[in-house]
Amino acid sequence: MKKKLLALLMGTSLVMGLAACGGGNDNTKDKGGGTETASAGDAQKIFDQKCSGCHGGDLTGGVGPNLTKVGATLSKDDILNVLKNGKGQMPANVVTGDDAEKVADWLAAKK
Repeated sequence: MKKKLLALLMGTSLVMGLAACGGGNDNTKDKGGGTETASAGDAQKIFDQKCSGCHGGDLTGGVGPNLTKVGATLSKDDILNVLKNGKGQMPANVVTGDDAEKVADWLAAKK
């Protein structure tokens, strides 16, 4: 009985963790009117929408690793590679395109 309960708990945790990492709005649709592109100062906002569910709003981690000093160990290109291909439990393409560039620049400066 304990093994079944543990398996159920672990499965639920995994599903909830992965669901949190993939959240955010789909900005690929044309909504008319204003533009949905982010300016250079919006990397924090993109991170908050797409990444903070796993990495925490303060970058200290949670389901995902701590990113407070990620720029000390990973370059912008390394961060872009993780965003594109995923790593560990992180799915690929959580952030894409120009948004990925902005978030990678912002995170690479965290040293």
